[in-house]
This record gives sequence, structure tokens and C-alpha cells, in this order.
Amino acid sequence: MARQRNTPKIDEVKLWDEFRGGDQSAFALLYQEYVNVLFHYCVHFSPDRALIKDCIHDLFVELWRHRQNIGPTTSVRFYLMASIKRKLVRHITADQKFCNPDDLRPGEGFTDSDRSHEMTLVHIEEETHINDCLGRAMERLPRRQREAVYLKFYENMGNEEISKMMNINIQSVYNLIFGALCNLKKHVSTDNVLL
Repeated sequence: MARQRNTPKIDEVKLWDEFRGGDQSAFALLYQEYVNVLFHYCVHFSPDRALIKDCIHDLFVELWRHRQNIGPTTSVRFYLMASIKRKLVRHITADQKFCNPDDLRPGEGFTDSDRSHEMTLVHIEEETHINDCLGRAMERLPRRQREAVYLKFYENMGNEEISKMMNINIQSVYNLIFGALCNLKKHVSTDNVLL
């Protein structure tokens, strides 16, 4: 349904511990690994990309300043996403709507040496069309449903992680995702997905 998050190629817990110990290289690697993840997550809360970048910058500055007081974690991704969400929400008003994350380009990095150039272009065009249809349908979802779907299918979070991230119980997570999928089904038909 959505572009899957790549499995981290780093030992994030080890890097986190090294960063807490004052290792600047580990801190730089954590920044490189998560800056885009955090940015793409934040565009669902605010269309103000400059504000998002400022919040991410501030978060990492604060992390470095307070590294000696930060505890260990089993999920750096979850820790950083929860932290950036809190920081960003403090800066935006409740009536701001989600924006479409147009930085997420379908087909980016797609390579397949076995296919001809034309087949590759057709595949990318089809994927772009399907993602556009899904994107338009996602825009029609209520804000909380959209957040739940993003966390579930774009960030591969489990229901328990989503409940903590959104500060709701597990049953509410099920209800949001079920409602979102029903709404998406109404807005995405075979006719408007097929080229």
C-alpha cells in the first residue's frame, strides 16, 4: 500500500550509547540516519518546511547539550519521532492541517537491470499514478486517521508503538486504521487506479 521504510543499516542502540558518551561521530551518524525520517514524519503535521527544519535542528542541538542526562533506549527511531512530534506540536496551532509529503517521490532509486528502459519507465509511471491516487485519498482522511496510517504503513510501527506515539489506547488504534482503510476504499476504486 505504501513505500516501506528501509531497515536501518546501523546498530542504532550502540550508536545511541556512544553518542550519550560524547562520541561526535556517532552523533553525526544518528543525525544522518534520522534527519529525513523525522522531516517526512513532520510534514504530516505542518506545511511549514522551514519550521520543521528548525525544530529538527533544535532537537539535535538539545540532544547534544543534554547527552549526559539522556537515558538509554531500545528504539532510537521511536524516541526521536516522539520527541520531534512534541517539539513541533508546541509550535503549531491545532487548526493546521496535514500537508501532502510531496518530497516522497515514488520510484526514487528504482533500478532493475533485467528490464528494458521502457519497461522501467512504465513501471515508474504506474507507481506514480497509484501513489497519486492514494495520496489524494489520504488527503480526504481525518487528521488522526492519516497519522495512524502513516505510522502503520510508512513507518512500519506496531499497534502498541502507535498507541504510545498518539497517546491513545490500542482499541483506538485499531478503530482509526480500520476507519481509514474503509475511507480509502471508498475513494480509491479500480477505475481511478487503472491507467
